[in-house]
Amino acid sequence: MDLRQRFATNLRRIRHDRGISQEDLAYEAGVDRAYVSRIERAVTYVGLEIIGKFAEVLKVDPVEFFATPSRSHRKT
Repeated sequence: MDLRQRFATNLRRIRHDRGISQEDLAYEAGVDRAYVSRIERAVTYVGLEIIGKFAEVLKVDPVEFFATPSRSHRKT
């Protein structure tokens, strides 16, 4: 799994765990919902400023976006 895919997987998992929609995350972070979708599908790169905004909205340390997903969170 490359870094972009790892970020996408963790962002989606954390967002779901928090019960936050893509639309709400996008609004709170000040970005377009379609951009959040592209990030979660790992089709675009994300900058540090946006990573910081996502971490603030989701109330996580930014390092959580880069953690190796546990088996229970991996797609099979």
